[in-house]
Amino acid sequence: MGDITITLLLIAFLFVLLGGGLWIGLALLGVAWIGMELFTSRPVGDAMAVTVWGSLSSWTLTALPLFVWMGEILFRTRLSEDMFKGLAPWLQKLPGRLLHTNIIGCTIFAAVSGSSAATCATIGKMTLPELKKRGYPEDMTVGTLAGAGTLGLLIPPSIIMIVYGVTAEVSITKLFIAGVIPGLLLAGLFMGYTVVWSLANPGRIPPPDAPLTFQQKVYESRHLIPVVGLIVTVLGSIYVGIATATEAAALGVVGALVVSAAQGSMNRKVFVESLMGATRLYCMIALILAGAAFLTLSMGFIGLPRHLAEFISGLGLSQLGLLFALMIFYIVLGCFLDGISMVVLTMGVILPTIQKAGIDLLWFGIFIVLVVEMAQITPPVGFNLFVLQGMTKREIPWIARVSLPLFFLMVVAVALLYFFPGLVTWLPARM
Repeated sequence: MGDITITLLLIAFLFVLLGGGLWIGLALLGVAWIGMELFTSRPVGDAMAVTVWGSLSSWTLTALPLFVWMGEILFRTRLSEDMFKGLAPWLQKLPGRLLHTNIIGCTIFAAVSGSSAATCATIGKMTLPELKKRGYPEDMTVGTLAGAGTLGLLIPPSIIMIVYGVTAEVSITKLFIAGVIPGLLLAGLFMGYTVVWSLANPGRIPPPDAPLTFQQKVYESRHLIPVVGLIVTVLGSIYVGIATATEAAALGVVGALVVSAAQGSMNRKVFVESLMGATRLYCMIALILAGAAFLTLSMGFIGLPRHLAEFISGLGLSQLGLLFALMIFYIVLGCFLDGISMVVLTMGVILPTIQKAGIDLLWFGIFIVLVVEMAQITPPVGFNLFVLQGMTKREIPWIARVSLPLFFLMVVAVALLYFFPGLVTWLPARM
């Protein structure tokens, strides 16, 4: 039986297990075990023990549970409410008015949260009721929130970036810095779309609130001080070189605890809930990482990465053609898997091909994050769609439809990064 045939059988078996509801991490471990036991001569137990331990004992990976915990703490504070109060007075004269609170709020919160779903839920729990009360159209409020929520993956700190950095052996610090300009670019595209839509549909935008003086606006902006201070602490410490990503994550946890305590939302119950929430989420991620590492090893022994690289090289695709094919592949994969699973499951196979094509791994990391962002609003498994369904009680197809313009803007962002790679590489090169 040929290597490709074996691999296709294993992949089919994996999707059968996933379709049957088995945990993703256990499904990956099981398929890897079967592949190595039946089709290689390598002792399976020894290989699994060494690989699982090696994949989970990386010091670099320590940043992941810390950033997850920081996000869990902030999710339980009044941060989103304060951000709305601080931003709203400045947006009254901008076309679209308070619709921009979704985008700017998600952009700001993304800088202190590594999760797309957490960003979407935290900002949405404040903006959706407020915008509905003021009469803003629901299709735009939900659509912009779905798209802007994905910025939690691109604007550092990012859980996906940490996973990719560990898997591809790329500096997480440089990945974080590389995500800043693309993240702001994507937020700018979302805001530009909102402005154009608002100018084209002026009758659907409610009248502005009572005008405030400049001094009153500045006074309201005091609500932004905690989150801005936390962003400066986390990202500033990385950018000026006084902290690694892991050390910055520890600073972020301390800062989140301080913010929560200062707002009066920290007590024993909140502390335990945030810690246990972070523990559960990280254990899920760690199991997926362990399973993917073992599956990558199994596929390596079977020979899939080498054969795939040879097959793609034989197609004679240009870099653009290869990246376009990968974008379609990940969008389709996103219909069935969450972002972390997509990255850890495919990197061991894809990276040799990317390196052979001469694509910079730092740039490719941001490309992958952007494509995974698209998958967050791709039915039926887009995580942001599930979050918004729970908050709005709307059907998934409706949420996906109102999010579609934001999806196409992400495609535009990918094209801009390809034709202007300096958008990714310029800032890390200044470190």
